[in-house]
Amino acid sequence: MQSLKLIKNDPWLSPYEAAINGRYKYLVSKEKELTNNGKQTLCSFASGHLYFGLHKTAGGWVFREWAPNATAIYLIGTFNGWQKDERYKLKRLDQGNWEIILGEDMLHHEDLFKLLMEWEGGSGERIPAWIRRVVQDENTKIFSAQVWNPDRPYQFKHRKFKPDTSPLLIYECHIGMGTSEEKVGTYDEFRTNVLPRIKKDGYNTIQIMAIQEHPYYGSFGYHVSSFFAASSRFGTPDELKHLIDEAHGMGIAVIMDIVHSHAVKNEIEGLGRFDGSFDQYFYSGFRREHPAWDSLCFNYGKNEVIHFLLSNCKFWLEEYLFDGFRFDGVTSMLYYSHGLGESFSDYSDYYNGHQDGDAITYLTLANKLIHEVNPHAISIAEEVSGMPGLAAKVEDGGYGFDYRMAMNIPDYWIKTIKEKKDEDWHPSSIWWETTNRRAEEKTISYAESHDQALVGDKTIIFRLIDADMYWHMQKDDHTYVVDRGIALHKMIRLVTASTMNGGYLNFMGNEFGHPEWIDFPREGNGWSHKYARRQWNLVDDPNLKYKYLGDFDREMLELLKSVENFQSTAIQKIWDSDGDQTLAYMRKDLLFVFNFSPARSYTDYGFLTPPGEYTVVLNTDDKRFGGYGLADDTVHHLTNHDPLYKKEKKEWLKLYLPARSAVVLKKINNNG
Repeated sequence: MQSLKLIKNDPWLSPYEAAINGRYKYLVSKEKELTNNGKQTLCSFASGHLYFGLHKTAGGWVFREWAPNATAIYLIGTFNGWQKDERYKLKRLDQGNWEIILGEDMLHHEDLFKLLMEWEGGSGERIPAWIRRVVQDENTKIFSAQVWNPDRPYQFKHRKFKPDTSPLLIYECHIGMGTSEEKVGTYDEFRTNVLPRIKKDGYNTIQIMAIQEHPYYGSFGYHVSSFFAASSRFGTPDELKHLIDEAHGMGIAVIMDIVHSHAVKNEIEGLGRFDGSFDQYFYSGFRREHPAWDSLCFNYGKNEVIHFLLSNCKFWLEEYLFDGFRFDGVTSMLYYSHGLGESFSDYSDYYNGHQDGDAITYLTLANKLIHEVNPHAISIAEEVSGMPGLAAKVEDGGYGFDYRMAMNIPDYWIKTIKEKKDEDWHPSSIWWETTNRRAEEKTISYAESHDQALVGDKTIIFRLIDADMYWHMQKDDHTYVVDRGIALHKMIRLVTASTMNGGYLNFMGNEFGHPEWIDFPREGNGWSHKYARRQWNLVDDPNLKYKYLGDFDREMLELLKSVENFQSTAIQKIWDSDGDQTLAYMRKDLLFVFNFSPARSYTDYGFLTPPGEYTVVLNTDDKRFGGYGLADDTVHHLTNHDPLYKKEKKEWLKLYLPARSAVVLKKINNNG
């Protein structure tokens, strides 16, 4: 076959052309197999949720399940005293499928039920695999499926919403943590109290964690048990739909953090041993359990598993109108080693036969499906190895994600803060880390996400200020530690966001420097919610310095949005000096200038820029943002002609650069 565009765009991939072509051929072959040689679409194939599970019909109810190893299946629940009842026994169909048709009066809205699954040599209670509603009893803590058929289901008002991706400004959030109270927050509370904040702060997308039902709250939603059920600990399906609909009404897209990289090991609540077999959904033998996550690994080589997972993608897009997904744990899916202990220092590490071709094919099919269901949908890969082509088009030989997470950037910032003295922060290194990416792949830049805030770790602001946050965050209280932390917090975010080539992400509350870490209720902390919430009162208090950081974040995003398709504009480095700790670059008419030196301010610091007049539009040292206000930002700066650079059409711009500050200037006219 002719060389794919992925290879043409990167000559370093030429030695691996056979492997790249082989993956592409396998994808084409698998799609033909699943779609009956193209006689149906991928979208029509991925409709398992319309067949399996519980459905209301004109004359009653129908319930279906795939359980090839089962010998008998019964519905047990509040409608029959949780007893084995021949009236609720399923009939075996072909291909391992089971079905029961019930009269209208045999099930009712909010009835609780489970499956009593029987197999050779054993039996057990199970939550249906395709069920859309699972609830937990407050007293017994037992999970059950629930019939959900309200008389007046929620009706969406904004069905034609399209995400704004110019640029994509993502607010990563968790519904349960969205409250300031020491409890689990709800969909309604988040819709009422947090969505308006997000809108005001300038974010155009929310990425919601922990939506798929999970037995253990402290897993942050990453040990999923029921893949089609929105977590009931936050409210009802209709309340989640209301939240999404209202976000759309505000112009905010809603992305779901989807977990298809593994599943919880639980057998009663999850798919662990659903029909009595160990390998219905998962690998058998040594590949079954994830060595680091205490979870089970899907067998992406089984068509039934692909059907289940692809249907899951389609379900969330169509049933809840999610605008796309951030796929968690993609690295774990791509490699037989799950990426553990791998260095990924050479291209050969991506084509050495240690890659899971079935998982790669599933991810590529998922991206094709997502964009077939909704051409405006957004797909993001959380992937740390740097696999080439992950966010390249499928037809070019890529895997079809729209974006990949720039996971090197938060790691870089933490390493820098932990290990380097302020005098050793090198702008050349900062520039490399924030702009080093494949030209044909868009990334999501971020300084920190939820990962950097979990217990045992620290947020950027807490690394910078630490215990002083408890005592010196009043506006009239000035200490070196706090002033340094606030200054660097703003600079780190500005250089990270302004060098994006796709989008920018922030975790809920970190925009204003939320103190401390995240620790979910668990036995080790007395089941406390103290650190599993967001203290909105801190940023709302005009007497505290958190407001400075929140205001700066909002104005930073507003500035980036003022440039049309900012994320796609060329980045031109103007100057960097590790000795002076200075960095300058331009995007369109915006000039970004940083002085990372902790002690040296520079007067009339000059570098060559396009000729013209420049005016200050954002300054981290502005008193409004907790700075010292050392420069006069009302001054207009004119470039100075130098005959040596006439042909290059550049002139000298000279600025006052206070220590540990950054300024953004806008070019407002030309000097000829």
